[in-house]
Amino acid sequence: MSKKLVFIVIAVSICLLAGSIGAFATQSSVNTWFTTLNKPFFNPPNWVFGPVWTTLYILMGIAAGRVWSNGFHHKWVKTAMYHFIFQLLLNTLWSLVFFGMQEIFGALLVIITLLILLLFTYKWFKVVDSLSAYLLIPYILWVSFALALNFSFWKLN
Repeated sequence: MSKKLVFIVIAVSICLLAGSIGAFATQSSVNTWFTTLNKPFFNPPNWVFGPVWTTLYILMGIAAGRVWSNGFHHKWVKTAMYHFIFQLLLNTLWSLVFFGMQEIFGALLVIITLLILLLFTYKWFKVVDSLSAYLLIPYILWVSFALALNFSFWKLN
């Protein structure tokens, strides 16, 4: 197995693990508290989120693995990966705040910060490996949509 593939497999595994933590928090209230919320007209059905997030975590992992395989000793790789790790932590934190703590406004603050950090991650990934940056575009679009959803939940509830 090539060095790059090893880094990709590790990174995808880490992203899926982060997603599992978020999914665990989500399951705690998706069928209870969440059902009581007023939802915006553009709220997708619950079944959409699992496949979308799984796909996004895999793309994120591939992107991160490609960047990481360029050598953590390199300043730009290190900077890109630090941004990636912190945005992944914020990604997981959002689920814990929104679903676990049931704090819509707190989650809104987290997702705004996440999107900003994600845009910086995109920038640094582009410096190291353009394809890796492009693999983050669906994630950026989904987080932007999730931010609009989160804002709507806050306004409606």
